[in-house]
Amino acid sequence: MISTVTATTTIVAMTQVMTYSIIAVIALVTILALKEILNTESSKNERIKSFVDGTNVAIVPLLLVFVSIVGYKVVTVI
Repeated sequence: MISTVTATTTIVAMTQVMTYSIIAVIALVTILALKEILNTESSKNERIKSFVDGTNVAIVPLLLVFVSIVGYKVVTVI
């Protein structure tokens, strides 16, 4: 009985982790693309320059999540 409950909980948790990791990777790629595209216009508009400078606040944590996902995948494959 206990092993059934534990297995079900683990399956749900892994499904949620996979969903959130996909969302994190998509968000990282999107923010990096926006930063690269808007970087050319940052000299013309102060608001765009402020956005480009402030994107590191979102990029660094998402990059850490991405590195941890890749590390987990490497460990599980080996």
